[in-house]
Amino acid sequence: MKIRSILQIAILLLLAHFSFAQTPLKVVSSAITFTIKNAGLTVNGSLSELEAEIKFSPTDYKTSTIKASVSSNTIKTGIDARDNHLKKAEYFDVGNFPKINMESNFFGKENNRFIGYFKLTIKGITKDVTVPFTFENNVFKGSFTIDRRQFKVGGNSFILSDNVKVDLLINTKN
Repeated sequence: MKIRSILQIAILLLLAHFSFAQTPLKVVSSAITFTIKNAGLTVNGSLSELEAEIKFSPTDYKTSTIKASVSSNTIKTGIDARDNHLKKAEYFDVGNFPKINMESNFFGKENNRFIGYFKLTIKGITKDVTVPFTFENNVFKGSFTIDRRQFKVGGNSFILSDNVKVDLLINTKN
């Protein structure tokens, strides 16, 4: 009788675990864009080929996780010569560092926005970044700013801004 009760409790706990476990979200589409000032002009660009493992729940965000990467070789700014230059060792060094990676540490919430604390790795250099974002109707929308020099993307420059604003728009489905 005692073994049967223990077995029933174990089964209930197991079922409870699976019913509350987060279902991974699949990326349907994404837009990863950036802006930077160069010679006083705003340069817009994008990266693509997002690969992501997303286990996110707005009601259980504290146990959520996101792990994502984009191909550094997909950088586009609208000018092929500039794009090719950005792929060289001085900037993204795509031959040695084909991926830009982000992995969540934890999530918080402030007002109606979530705040993701991530490790961002560019050119083998990992830094902490904070990403405020919204998650509505399975769509993530957020932005953050990084100092490109912390990742050794380009050198010191009088005409190229240090700060790069990154915008994320990721459509998912269950």
